Amino acid sequence: MNKTQNKISRAFDTPNKKAFIGFLTAGDPTPDCTVHYILEMERAGADLIEIGIPFTDPTAEGVVIQDANIRALKGGMTTDGVFEIVRRVREKSRIPLAFMTYANPVFHYGYDRFFARCEELGVDAIIVPDLPYEEKAEMEEPANAHHVALISMIAPTSRERIRQIAGEAKGFIYVVSSMGVTGVRGEISTDLGAIVEEIRKVTDVPCAIGFGISTPQQAQSMAAVSDGAIVGSAIVRIIARDGDQAAPALYEYVKSMKEAVARA
Repeated sequence: MNKTQNKISRAFDTPNKKAFIGFLTAGDPTPDCTVHYILEMERAGADLIEIGIPFTDPTAEGVVIQDANIRALKGGMTTDGVFEIVRRVREKSRIPLAFMTYANPVFHYGYDRFFARCEELGVDAIIVPDLPYEEKAEMEEPANAHHVALISMIAPTSRERIRQIAGEAKGFIYVVSSMGVTGVRGEISTDLGAIVEEIRKVTDVPCAIGFGISTPQQAQSMAAVSDGAIVGSAIVRIIARDGDQAAPALYEYVKSMKEAVARA
């Protein structure tokens, strides 16, 4: 197992080998809150945290996370500001961390410079929804050089290429539950078990399901057919509602979701 894989695999090294992965947007509502909320989510049982780097055109996001991006950017959040948040988190925590961002901010920061900062500060992985599979080498090479896993995403439309994408995956595989953008969904009807089954024919890299999960029941059912559940919009919605007072509600919500995943 390589260094990158080992760091991410810690998130899935739980009693039932299932991980709860939570997402928030850096700088929403403030950098101090983001640091505090990441630590609260860890205390509540989160196994890995995805940190969204605010961007002006987050094409994979629904309105909840789009609005969080706008709030964070209006507050002055920058890529360097996000790295500063990570530095502060790393003073108190070794929880696996992944950036969720878009190709443009990484390209403009400079691939090598960006991933060198990730390595220095302990960012273990990066998720880039708008990076086409065919063009990933340009980013993956410097990411690998700095021991940062470029996370593969497999959507319901990936069917013909599931094995190809999964066979090259590092860290964990992000299985997209349904088509469209992120956001809370009342029902997830995709046959995710079949997708995960196909993935497992070619790799033992863990796969976690995200997009649309908001209730403990959904988290449990998604984790039952995979290695974990990813929740973003429901967490960001709590932060949008409670602002700098969101810690108690965030803690209780993440705790309930982690307990549901642990029952899977």
